[in-house]
Amino acid sequence: MGLRSMKRYIFFFTLCILLLCLLNGWQRGIKYSTYNHQYTGKNFTILLWHWPFGRSYSLKGDICWDLYRVPHCKLVDRRSFYPSADVVVFHNRELIQGNQTLSVDLPRPRGQRWAWMSLESPAHNGNLKQFANIFNMTISYRRDADITIPYGELLPKEDKGPAMEESPVNKSSLVCWVVSNYMSHHKRSQVYKELSAIVPVKVYGQWTKTPLSSADLLSTISHCYFYLAFENSVAKDYITEKLWYNAYQGGAVPVVLGPPRSDYEAVAPNHSFIHVDEFTSVKEMGTYLHQLAEDKKRYTEYFTWKQKWRVKLYKDWRERLCKICSQYSSLPHHKVYSNLQAWVSAENV
Repeated sequence: MGLRSMKRYIFFFTLCILLLCLLNGWQRGIKYSTYNHQYTGKNFTILLWHWPFGRSYSLKGDICWDLYRVPHCKLVDRRSFYPSADVVVFHNRELIQGNQTLSVDLPRPRGQRWAWMSLESPAHNGNLKQFANIFNMTISYRRDADITIPYGELLPKEDKGPAMEESPVNKSSLVCWVVSNYMSHHKRSQVYKELSAIVPVKVYGQWTKTPLSSADLLSTISHCYFYLAFENSVAKDYITEKLWYNAYQGGAVPVVLGPPRSDYEAVAPNHSFIHVDEFTSVKEMGTYLHQLAEDKKRYTEYFTWKQKWRVKLYKDWRERLCKICSQYSSLPHHKVYSNLQAWVSAENV
């Protein structure tokens, strides 16, 4: 074979290989597009294996669409739907307590995903090593969960209207705190003890035998300059209703203790809260709070976020579950949590 013939042979051989690769990739693309297409426009079935804390809600009608405008989403709690369910959701508390069990003896239908759901901090989730290689999805307050269901969030106001200055009024207490589960070893308890020695802190709740009814909670907090939105656990992204409801909707500036400031900044306006970690000592923080309360202009600046944002609370488990349907098609199809305990316990604090 001459040199020219050899070059021609190599050229055609290479060309054939390239064409085969392109054809194979094109066919894969078709299969992938078809696979994704089957999840577009179909009705998803989300089966809740057991209701969190035993409190059930009505699932009559097209709940996800009627209440939350999430289309093509069928939410059920009858286990007879198991063979046709796209996702089966298990709430962690009942599994850990032994009140409910996983359906591991039932053959899992092809393509069905199992979801682990919890809004508890890692310290209260129990031993999760038993759930290795079982779940395909996580549903949690964590921002890196497959489905993120925060306790609350800030949404843009649709009608901002004219800019108005928020003027907090009728403030009679410098610092307030509502706490029932007081544990002396908690970080929040230690900070409170130091702070209360410097500035007056009005404490409500079971701990001080001065409980507040749900009707009186926000009105009481509204008379406080600052509210201690102290979490009972210091954990990644663990920001509860203490910020969203008690402080923001109560009309007091939240003093937060929990995950790092960066976690708060990721979900809330920068100048809407005061983080304990901003100060070198609790004494320095107490001095700052006292000075800020006396400066009306500076204090009012902590409420300017209300001109553009509104608080959205998540309390209904149905709304959280319907969220699965809106994100389902964007999730990995073959994900398995081989070490759920490690994922839950991952702390960047």
